Amino acid sequence: MKPPRALLALALLLAAGAPAHAEAAPSFSDHRRDALERLRARPDAEAALALNAPREWRPAPAGRGGRPRKGILLVHGLGDSPWSFHDIAQNLAAGGYLVRTVLLPGHGTRPEDLLDVDVEQWRQVVREQVAALSGDVDRVYLGGFSTGANLVTEYAHGDDAIAGLALFSPALKSAMPLDWATPLIAPFRPWLLTPDGRRPLQSTVRYFAVPTNGFAQFYRSSEAVRRRLDARPYEKPVFMVVARHDSVLDAGYLLDTFRTRFTHPASRLVWYGEPPDLSGDDPRVVVRPDRLPERRISRFSHMGILFSPANRLYGEAGTQRICSNGQGEAALEACERGAEVWYADWGYREPGRIHARLTFNPYFAWQSSLMRAVLDTADPARPAGREARASGAADR
Repeated sequence: MKPPRALLALALLLAAGAPAHAEAAPSFSDHRRDALERLRARPDAEAALALNAPREWRPAPAGRGGRPRKGILLVHGLGDSPWSFHDIAQNLAAGGYLVRTVLLPGHGTRPEDLLDVDVEQWRQVVREQVAALSGDVDRVYLGGFSTGANLVTEYAHGDDAIAGLALFSPALKSAMPLDWATPLIAPFRPWLLTPDGRRPLQSTVRYFAVPTNGFAQFYRSSEAVRRRLDARPYEKPVFMVVARHDSVLDAGYLLDTFRTRFTHPASRLVWYGEPPDLSGDDPRVVVRPDRLPERRISRFSHMGILFSPANRLYGEAGTQRICSNGQGEAALEACERGAEVWYADWGYREPGRIHARLTFNPYFAWQSSLMRAVLDTADPARPAGREARASGAADR
């Protein structure tokens, strides 16, 4: 009598040394535990653990035994950490979302750890943590800042189960004309600007210097997502925020991409700065001025859109003023001595004024309200008329 075919297949599998079942994907607890282990190696481990670790914010208990209906995974940018989403995460949790942040490989420890990292490692974290979140909520959304926005957009473009996106300063295309060369340069020049020991390489929550390989992996992430969007528009709701004078990104390209590739009628682009050309053609583009003299703000910055004015590190009274802002040694030293400063993006100069980096967003509360309204349009359980209210919020 011949053995059953299934038993024969199992015997052959075991004989070959292969596992009888696929290994389970890492849970969020696994991801957090691994990140905490890496962070403990830092000299300032106590602060690093408190600020840089992946974190979860749970909404108020709902029906169905407290299972949240919706959840969002938030992915930080190059050289940054989960602190990027400290304020945004709390706002989303208040709106009913189970919110999780991740720590990408090479981040949160020391800049040198980006020397050997690969973009595929970052993609793997996104894939694994989307799978983990999908098991805990009914609907999954993704959000990202800068390079993190590239990673989540690329993933969502290939997974129709993702309900929508929140993109902050998405790094779909940089303002650096030779970014394409960084993968070629990285093996021979580890740092574009070699650290000289005069300035710190990092703060508690971000790197001030990034190896060439970090920029190379950023470029690969941006190239990949541009290819996907060129091939097919993304048709789910997208909430996107761009600073007109972002010194890192090609803001014009981002505007054009939003108008032509993010096609859902409820999507919104918040544009901080002078009204862009042809913005009247697309009522989904919402403009707010970014020169606010009453708050000593000359221009908005790449990172400032993320944080509330009340943020304890980066807010108006925050403890971490970023004085290294491309202005020259005299202005840098005056800023560090506590001189009165104005705020702007990297490299902005104005006679008679010292500029630190703008690290907070005066429109944060309004921006957060609009974000939640846009994302809620993808929720089948939203109250009737919510989509109309989201559209109306853009005009206020």
